[in-house]
Amino acid sequence: MGKVISFTNKKGGVGKTTTVTNMAAYCADYGKKVLLIDLDSQGNATTGLGFSKSALKKSVYGVLIEDEKVSQNILPTTVPLLDILPANVDLTGAEVDLVYKRDREQILKNALKEVKDNYDYIFIDCPPSLGLLTINAWVASDSVIIPLQSEYFAMEGVSQLMNTIALVKQHLNPSLFIEGVVITMYDGRALISRQIAAEIKKFFKNKLFEIIIPRNVRLSEAPSHGKPILLYDPKCVGARAYRALTEEFLSKQR
Repeated sequence: MGKVISFTNKKGGVGKTTTVTNMAAYCADYGKKVLLIDLDSQGNATTGLGFSKSALKKSVYGVLIEDEKVSQNILPTTVPLLDILPANVDLTGAEVDLVYKRDREQILKNALKEVKDNYDYIFIDCPPSLGLLTINAWVASDSVIIPLQSEYFAMEGVSQLMNTIALVKQHLNPSLFIEGVVITMYDGRALISRQIAAEIKKFFKNKLFEIIIPRNVRLSEAPSHGKPILLYDPKCVGARAYRALTEEFLSKQR
């Protein structure tokens, strides 16, 4: 049965989508069958893997709101063993539509029962908010991974994020736990980056992944070409970092 992991942070622009898409691609490259669910209405994971969200008829919206099967909406990507349940423009209104659904926090969890046995990992790219889409992701998940940018405002909102995870754990998903925290966009030349990284390490202790993701232009360029860094520039420093992070992640699973 596939392990479901939400990649989450209530703050945008922290490398969350970059982390989930590239870890999904490298897990697949290591022979794991992976499903990536784009639950962010911006659809960056979808476009970053080469799909036009405005042209898509299949999407996670159909699963959440129109009671369609997950299997009917999954698309293969250019990375062997990596599938995506994409987002399209309809997902923008999903938060409002979910309010009127019965058992609204459990919809994604129930829908994934159909396909969980088909995958080793199911990664969810959560929106940068703590609304019903994120709650659905956490209820469906075994664990969460939190990407944190090594900049001044990195820790802002972390306590609220942790409190909300604790509430979901208490009331909706008792088995939910924090898989790990990833430091992203790290600039080792900047004193503030080193200071913030030290603060993050002090706060999260053994939950922090050892591998740190550096700032890297090639990582920023890859989504505009519809490719994960594995296919865009596998030898750049960002690609090496994400490969090493994925190896660390997989070693912890064993």
